[in-house]
Amino acid sequence: MNPKLSQVATVKANHLSGRLRQRFDTKSRVALQDWLTWFEVIGYTIQPDLDLGKEWVEERSHLKGILRDRLYKALKQINPKASADVIKKAISQIICIQSGNIFESNQIFHQYLIGGIDIVYRDNDQTVSEKIWLIDSFNLLNNDWLVIYSVNPIQRGLIRCWDAIVFINGLPLALIICTDINNRNATLKQVYQEFQSDKQQNPKLFAYNEFLAIACGGRARIGTLTSHWEEFQPWRTIDGESFPHKGETELEILIQGIFDKRRFTELLKHFIVFERHGAIIDKKFRCYPFCTVPHLKVSG
Repeated sequence: MNPKLSQVATVKANHLSGRLRQRFDTKSRVALQDWLTWFEVIGYTIQPDLDLGKEWVEERSHLKGILRDRLYKALKQINPKASADVIKKAISQIICIQSGNIFESNQIFHQYLIGGIDIVYRDNDQTVSEKIWLIDSFNLLNNDWLVIYSVNPIQRGLIRCWDAIVFINGLPLALIICTDINNRNATLKQVYQEFQSDKQQNPKLFAYNEFLAIACGGRARIGTLTSHWEEFQPWRTIDGESFPHKGETELEILIQGIFDKRRFTELLKHFIVFERHGAIIDKKFRCYPFCTVPHLKVSG
């Protein structure tokens, strides 16, 4: 395991589920899911789709899916010396990648995410280049960590309700899709097939996606935008070293393992790679240290 990854103890959040159900609309199938409490415990803000208001509706209507106000505030926090104009240019550059091939756009965005965006402008007859970082991987408190649930994309016939989107600094970096709890015959592969259908209908909604988690009951798998069904893997151990505790589900382990704030930033930087095969772009998540056996340490 990368030595930079912090050792994180297993978080048991079951005792918070009752309080969470009281706070959220218990008629929603997603509100009944205890896994939302695990996000809350590891430091995320949790909101239902409707609480995001007009800004979110407008973003969805234009097939963008980002939260511009949150993105702007976060970039100002992370890049305090940058002017408002430079921040706005960086945001415009993020939005502009949505034109063209969705997989090429996703690769460009990933490069922005881990390497920053270079903004070039003129200042007093001089050409100036300024780096704008999208995530602060050193001071995690500078980032805005948000999970919205019961998401309805309301786009061109896409009527399924996504269970949750994970936003970091207003950018929709991860999508969680679960089976309907009332469908006892549902399978993980059906969830995967639903995602493939959604991706074909509205590809631009996935330009910024880094991880896709699918779940059926307590079972869960993780993959990327281009992963085939066979490439979706369970997350076997939270930190790559410790055995799961008795009673922990695959979904609980996956959420606490991947979305721990420190580990999430490290996974983005070190465990996602893009491969080209002619005109085909393949996005790989090198999650084997976490998807095989516990007590396997990997460096680098």
